[in-house]
Amino acid sequence: MNWLRIKELVRKEFIQLFRDKRNRVTLFVAPFIQMLVFGYVVNYDIRNINVALVDHSYTYESRKLVDTFEGSNIFHITHYATNDDQMEELLLRGKVDMGIKIGPDFAGTIRKGQTASIQIIADGSMSNMASMRMAYTASVIEKFNLDTIRELYPQQMSYGKIDARIRTWYNPNLDSQYFFVPGIVAFLIMLISLLLTSIAIIREKEAGTMEQLIVTPLKASELIIGKTIPYIIISLAQLSAIIVVAIYWFEIPLKGSIILLFFAACLFLLSTLGVGLFISTISATQQQAMMTTFFFIMPFFMLSGFVFPIANMPTFVQWLTYLNPLRYFLVIIRGIFLKGVALEVLWPQFLALAILGGLVFSGAILRFKKRLD
Repeated sequence: MNWLRIKELVRKEFIQLFRDKRNRVTLFVAPFIQMLVFGYVVNYDIRNINVALVDHSYTYESRKLVDTFEGSNIFHITHYATNDDQMEELLLRGKVDMGIKIGPDFAGTIRKGQTASIQIIADGSMSNMASMRMAYTASVIEKFNLDTIRELYPQQMSYGKIDARIRTWYNPNLDSQYFFVPGIVAFLIMLISLLLTSIAIIREKEAGTMEQLIVTPLKASELIIGKTIPYIIISLAQLSAIIVVAIYWFEIPLKGSIILLFFAACLFLLSTLGVGLFISTISATQQQAMMTTFFFIMPFFMLSGFVFPIANMPTFVQWLTYLNPLRYFLVIIRGIFLKGVALEVLWPQFLALAILGGLVFSGAILRFKKRLD
């Protein structure tokens, strides 16, 4: 293997990449924009719940319930409806997230020492958000019940109870960005490396220079290595820049070894570059290669556990996720970022990435050799 020939091919590839101004935007600007957009948009934290209120009681008790909701700093009574139809219209138009209806007998029932009922209607078009809003609602109602009991029965009551000291490790404030931002880092590396590699060979074919490369003294293995090294360097450089953004802009702690993280990224790139080379061998044009790339990206994204927990998927689909390299890289990057764990904990994920990467990259090379012959 002649490394001088590989070096010149790598130099040619960099010149070809940076000559096109559109590639400069794709390589340097797009990842930062995607990082900022994903980092702020992909968020499950609920900080504002707009509520429509129908209060037929107009009593001290109903006002106290409303104050309990508004005192949480999450619920905001934005609309006061006079009947059910108005509340339904507000929910239908998406102007409120929830509706609360207090009946006329609410205060009288409580004063009798009985259980009073209120109606809570939540917009369930987004099931995850609706379930979280209902959980917040249950906690507010529980607080109202405890305050009401203390007010009605002010005497000291002593009874056995459990004192739960709850601590949330690795993400004390349960901030969604701690979960999503490391995953975004992995997703962007996969996206850029797949897209660039998938069109690397096709670009040579469309430019009419593929035949020239074939007749050069370059061996097939040297041609593949020379074509992939630039994208490895670019991907690792982008990984470095995105990690800096994650740490200093989003303030995500990096508790583990950054060297181990880059080692995992190299194993991960074996799979993505191998898939990109395979796409190059089966595509005839750059447009076809890009469409095929997105065909791979969506299953990788959906079956990785980035957004949807793998444990909630059907059993057959869970088995398919073992073929997804992004699944293992997400575990590694979140473990290194948030938990600070090392190889003695993450070795199964490293082993899986090494096996998948070796198989995919080897298969792409064999396929590529056949196309050269």
